[in-house]
Amino acid sequence: MDNDSLYKQIERLQAVVKHASGDFGTLAGAKAQVCEFLRQFAGPKSSFLQVANSASGSLSNYATMLTSSLENYRDYLRAGLATAVSPQRQAQLDVVSDFLEQAHNLLRSKAVHPAAAIVLIGATLEEFLRTWIESSALSLGQRKPSIDSYGQVLLAEELITKQDMKDIIAWGGLRNHAAHGEWEEVSDRTRASIMLDGVNLFLRKYSQS
Repeated sequence: MDNDSLYKQIERLQAVVKHASGDFGTLAGAKAQVCEFLRQFAGPKSSFLQVANSASGSLSNYATMLTSSLENYRDYLRAGLATAVSPQRQAQLDVVSDFLEQAHNLLRSKAVHPAAAIVLIGATLEEFLRTWIESSALSLGQRKPSIDSYGQVLLAEELITKQDMKDIIAWGGLRNHAAHGEWEEVSDRTRASIMLDGVNLFLRKYSQS
């Protein structure tokens, strides 16, 4: 969602809070909407979400805290802070994007087995997850480096969702089939294209992380 769309959602939620500010029950529903919005777009560990989650007290204070969390997130977006990415991280993202473009070209070629594209897509996903963990100063602990391990670390930090993790496991499984020459599992070009589209969407969703 682009910033203009986010601004509109913020305005809508502010109106919802204002309309609900006369009743605790209705305000609790508004709080749920605000928190879910901030969880999805500001991040599950953002200070904006923490403020909204802690909203309590009188009706006036309750509504003010929700409204303030939305206003502060809007100001954060307008300042361009949400799109700030280090030059090193941007270079890594550029490489990942190039790899996915190569995978797309491989899938378009009838002379190339879909397994080749699947291996490249899987490697690209693994590189994205690895560099994400590095840039976030996270540790694998006793886990061996792998797509699944990187995903588990990110899930534990609530940086990705459980559904994301299910997707990561499925994509990692396909990559392993291709890497081990299990051709019957990776001969479907449509299945490979679906994997490419899914990984592309995942990377776009988390490219600012």
